[in-house]
Amino acid sequence: MIEMKNMKKNLLCMIVALTTLSVCSGQETPVDSRLSAGVIKALKTSGENKAEIAKALTLAPSVQRKGMKFLIEHMPETDLKTLKADFLLENVALAYKARAEFPWAKNVPEEIFFNDVLPYAVLNETRDNWRKDFYERFSKYVKEAKTMEEAITAVNKAIKDEVKVDYNTKRKKPHQSPYESMEINMASCTGLSILLNDAFRSVGIPSRVAGIPMWTTKPGNHNWVEVWTPSDKSWHFTEYYPDDSGKLDRGWLLADAAKANPKSFVHSVYATSWKPTDGHFPMVWNMKSKQVPGVNVSEFYIKLGGGNEKKAANMCELRIDHTVDGKRIEVPVAVIQGDVKLDEGTTPKPTDDMNMFYSFSVSKGQMYQVVWMAPGEKKWRRVEIHPKGKESFLRVKLAK
Repeated sequence: MIEMKNMKKNLLCMIVALTTLSVCSGQETPVDSRLSAGVIKALKTSGENKAEIAKALTLAPSVQRKGMKFLIEHMPETDLKTLKADFLLENVALAYKARAEFPWAKNVPEEIFFNDVLPYAVLNETRDNWRKDFYERFSKYVKEAKTMEEAITAVNKAIKDEVKVDYNTKRKKPHQSPYESMEINMASCTGLSILLNDAFRSVGIPSRVAGIPMWTTKPGNHNWVEVWTPSDKSWHFTEYYPDDSGKLDRGWLLADAAKANPKSFVHSVYATSWKPTDGHFPMVWNMKSKQVPGVNVSEFYIKLGGGNEKKAANMCELRIDHTVDGKRIEVPVAVIQGDVKLDEGTTPKPTDDMNMFYSFSVSKGQMYQVVWMAPGEKKWRRVEIHPKGKESFLRVKLAK
C-alpha cells in the first residue's frame, strides 16, 4: 500500500514538474524538466488528458524522448485532449525501430525524421493505430532494398494488393483513415494518399501529402504523395497508382500541376507539415480549417514541368473590347484566375484605334474569367475563358 502511494506521488510530481518546471520537494524524477515552451503549452492545453501526455513523456526511453517532445509540442489540440500514452509510446517506438532497422532510413536527417516519419497522422483523418500493422505488412517488401528509392518502389508496387483499396467516388468521406478505407475497400484520392503516406512512414520512408485545391486547367482538386530521398536530399512525387515507369516525378498529374499559380491560394500546390509553417494545407472538405500546417511547393512542379522554357510557347494574348451595336464602349474590366485578380483596366473608347484592345497574356489550357461592369450597372458580369489551340491571341468580345 505504501509503495502504491509512493508511485502515485511520484507520478503527480512528474506532472507538476512538466507543467511548472519545478520539482516536488524531496522527490527525484527521471523527467528532464528543461522542456521547451511548446511542450509546456501542449501539457497545459491537454486539460484532463494531461496525465496521459505526461506519462508518454516520462516513459519514453531516453533515446526516443526528443522525438516524443517534438511530436507532443506540435500535436493538434484535439489530439492532446484525447490520445493516450500507450498510443503515443508505441507509435514513437516503432518509428525509431524502422529508422534503426533499415540502412537507408538511417541516412534521413533528424529534422526530416521528426516531421515526416514520426507523426501518426498527416491530415485531420481519424487517428487509427496503424503503425504496427503497417510495419508488419510492408517491412517484408523493403527488407532487401539497398536504397530509399528501391524501398519506395517496393511499397508503391505492393500497397494496392496489400490493403485492397481502390479509388471510388462512393467512399464515405474524402479524408478516410487507413482502416476506414480498408473496411469498405474504397477511397478518394485523399484517402489513397493517406494510405500510401502511412505505408511509407511505417518503414522509415519520409512522406507527406501534397495537393492542389483547384486545378487551373479543369474543374476539381487532387491530392497525392511526396517522398524524401537521401541521395539528393530532395522531395519527389508519386501516387497510390504510380507511373508505369516506376520512376519518381512521373505521372499524369505533372502536366496540370506544372500550371499551378503560386500567387493564388486555391490554384497553388501545397505539401503537409507536422511542425508549424507560414501557412496551412487547404483541405477541400473543410477549407476553413487551418489545423494542418503546409508549405507552398508550386514552384517545384512548375520547374519540373518545364517552367519558363515552355511558358512563352504556351501563352495566348487575350484581346478584349466591349461593343454594343457596332460601337465600342469603355468599361472597367479584369482578368481573374480562381481567387486572384491577375490584371485590370478598361476596354477601348469609341475614339481609340480599332487595332487597340485591352490585352493580357494568359497560359493556354488554363481557365480564367473576364469580368466587366456595363454602364449604369452595379453588378459585375463575367465570362469564362479557356484558351487552347495554336493561336497566339484570342479576341474576346464582351456581351451586352
